[in-house]
Amino acid sequence: MKTVIHTNDAPAAIGTYSQAVRAADTIYVSGQIGLDPASSQMVDGFEAQTHRVFRNLEAIARAAGSGLERCVRMTIYLTDLSNFAKVNEIMAQYVPQPYPSRAAVGVASLPRGALVEIDAILYAG
Repeated sequence: MKTVIHTNDAPAAIGTYSQAVRAADTIYVSGQIGLDPASSQMVDGFEAQTHRVFRNLEAIARAAGSGLERCVRMTIYLTDLSNFAKVNEIMAQYVPQPYPSRAAVGVASLPRGALVEIDAILYAG
């Protein structure tokens, strides 16, 4: 059985997906980009987008009754891999140790012209 997770504190899905889905003790959070949930507009600049992404992930985790401290896996998509160190710096402000397993992938482009996208898997058991 799966349960759809939704919150107005994160951007609404802009396609055929849910913000997150819980299956048993696992929460799968869809990729988040730097959209402001209030305006549905992309925030400006890499750092602002990355902070917005983590705030969106936090909001969805809270809506699922969890938090980013329960994150076991993240995938980070970057249009410019030279921003890798900055992502690490910002991530440490939102995700406590022990850090989740993670991959960072360089991509040619992301939805809505985003510079960063992150998805997450959380353990809810």
